[in-house]
Amino acid sequence: QVQLVESGGGLVQAGGSLRLSCAASGGTFSSYSMFWARQAPGQEREFVGGISRSDNTYYADSVKDRFTISRDNAKNTVYLQMNSLKPEDTAVYYCAADPNWGPGIVDMDFDSWGQGTQVTVSS
Repeated sequence: QVQLVESGGGLVQAGGSLRLSCAASGGTFSSYSMFWARQAPGQEREFVGGISRSDNTYYADSVKDRFTISRDNAKNTVYLQMNSLKPEDTAVYYCAADPNWGPGIVDMDFDSWGQGTQVTVSS
């Protein structure tokens, strides 16, 4: 399994932007599809989006047109650019890796998960 470490979380005002990074090690990064999920206090983990090995992307409706996922295979890193942030985006954000890509990704049955990074959006 690949090991994942998220960074870049913090406190931001509503309407602001933040970029999260997720560094991978211990595996062949380019062979994985990469994903982001989030979990707000008292709520279930929620799928945010993903990027396939061939750079196809898919986003949850709640973040579409505001969030962008990209990857840099040379740096073994996946990014989550978050714009126009809202207080309801406040959550712990997790990255995940899995060799598969397809309709089932929203079920988040991924092989590897990071520890998460906190994002807080103030109103």
